Amino acid sequence: MSIIRKHMVEEQLSSRDISDKRVLAAFKKIPRHAFIPTEHLDEAYNDYPIPIGLGQTISQPYMVALMAQSAKLKGKEKVLEIGAGSGYGAAILSKLAKKVVSIERHKELAEKAEEVLKKLGITNVKIIVGDGTKGYARESPYGAIIVTAYAEEPPKALIDQLKENGRLVIPLGNEFSQDLIVITKTRKGLKEYSVCGCRFVPLVED
Repeated sequence: MSIIRKHMVEEQLSSRDISDKRVLAAFKKIPRHAFIPTEHLDEAYNDYPIPIGLGQTISQPYMVALMAQSAKLKGKEKVLEIGAGSGYGAAILSKLAKKVVSIERHKELAEKAEEVLKKLGITNVKIIVGDGTKGYARESPYGAIIVTAYAEEPPKALIDQLKENGRLVIPLGNEFSQDLIVITKTRKGLKEYSVCGCRFVPLVED
């Protein structure tokens, strides 16, 4: 593990409220710079979003970690990620779950993400080009679903594709105000709580 990656984990994650040891270990293993465009390589381990093209960004490390921690993964789950982007989030999740299905609406980004994941030897991630608002019913149900774009309300398809006691981690709100929400699907209905305020690009329906 590089010194700069170790510094990122210690200063941006564990010194704040990221306490899940499995999440911290995943960040130590995955090289964020592998997912960063060449022109931004010197910013790879800074704690802010970085453009990856097509109007999309790779989220700041802290937010990726917070969403992963909020999913409360134990290692045996199948996870759906909405918004593969660079593939970094899926790579982190690959160390926390048995299988990861990640949907990306931009074919170009999906292909780049697949290429990087392959180079890193990550074999338990499946990248799908499609509409994230519809989820991916073929692989459902999921123990957790993580959405890396905000919506005004959670898409019904994603709720439907959750297992009982599965968790949906999603930014809800509008262009000006969003909260990271965790929704748990229980036998008696949905339970939700707010983690913190956040800022994401909009979830787009094709």
